[in-house]
Amino acid sequence: MTLKEAMKQAADQTGALLDRLLTPKQGIYHAKLYEAMHYSALAGGKRIRPYLVTEFCVLNGGKAEYALWYAAAVEMLHTMSLIHDDLPAMDNDVLRRGKPTNHVVFGEATAILAGDALLCEAFSAAANNPNCSDAQNLKAVKALAFYGGTDGMMGGQQIDIQSEKAAVPREVLDDLVLKKTAALISCSCVLGCVAAGADEESVQKAVDFGRYLGVAFQIKDDILDCESDAETLGKSVGKDASSGKSTYVSLLGMEKAKALTSELTEKAKCVLDGFRNPEPAERLKELCDILLARSS
Repeated sequence: MTLKEAMKQAADQTGALLDRLLTPKQGIYHAKLYEAMHYSALAGGKRIRPYLVTEFCVLNGGKAEYALWYAAAVEMLHTMSLIHDDLPAMDNDVLRRGKPTNHVVFGEATAILAGDALLCEAFSAAANNPNCSDAQNLKAVKALAFYGGTDGMMGGQQIDIQSEKAAVPREVLDDLVLKKTAALISCSCVLGCVAAGADEESVQKAVDFGRYLGVAFQIKDDILDCESDAETLGKSVGKDASSGKSTYVSLLGMEKAKALTSELTEKAKCVLDGFRNPEPAERLKELCDILLARSS
């Protein structure tokens, strides 16, 4: 299976499960909440995190379908972060994945509730994966809580808020990105390991891969925010500069930022040499190169 085929399969299967989980039941009075959740969760996007969940499962000897509920869980958690990140109290964005943001369509109050509900549904999906044991599902819930919580994505969001209109030092920016962006990518890789019943050494390699790829992904986003346009990216550009946020581009300069992205991408690829299953490892290496070269 090629990378394109594997990513399409993960995206299609995860999308089908999300559609099933987020379609409102008949005869309820709060269907608008489901509609708001469904709108953002099924809005498209690269579906990189669900792919990482299923591919790391295959990398560790499991079947991709074992990990689908975990893939849906991490995508719901990720979507929650996007809805809340776009709110007027945070980034106040009007465009996401080429579509109006959730609060623009459904109103701010419903958007907040949609994000909250997606967070709850993420844990529900992880806890109720029918293809894994209760012990595996408990590990998955713990991973979502750790990487998505106070010392993970949520903590990174808080550092991001505190860093607006302030020139923060490199160590603060590193901590911000490791938490806000890389943590959920590591979580995706770890969830795939959990679904496959992988050993602790493999789990640690998954964490390391996610950290390298996650930081490289964010630096590339910083670069595109300077060099691309809203039509290509499907979201607003130049927001970081206008709000006075420190980025790797503002701290290091464009050339050094690009060099660091390449360096971290190579480190991520090297981690994959420690796995014995060559086909998924090669697909993941190809993904690293594609993300490095992407224009959106």
